[in-house]
Amino acid sequence: VQLQASGGGLVQAGGSLRLSCSASGRTFSSYHMGWFRQAPGKEREFVAAISWSGSSTVYADSVKGRFTISRDNSKNALYLQMNSLKPEDTAVYYCAAAQSEYGPKARYDYWGQGTQVTVSS
Repeated sequence: VQLQASGGGLVQAGGSLRLSCSASGRTFSSYHMGWFRQAPGKEREFVAAISWSGSSTVYADSVKGRFTISRDNSKNALYLQMNSLKPEDTAVYYCAAAQSEYGPKARYDYWGQGTQVTVSS
């Protein structure tokens, strides 16, 4: 599966953004999906994950209550609604697909190219 993330941009602290990840192929609905981010000089970190059916989600503590992950299998699309953004949320955000596992420790087999999110104070 090929993934392409979009929707990043520049936003003021307290604002909102919605990231999208479009997937090619007819097997999107069989993959667990996740969002990760990498800030300059830092390691990539887990943000959120959603099971193949959308029935289960998990979040990093740093975004819990502010971000919402969702998917629309009929559109081969993954989303990340980000509210109450903080300057520390500034990073390149990546979507990823995992075939056999779910959550932050899963092995993700496919990655999108990333979209930049910048939050100004």
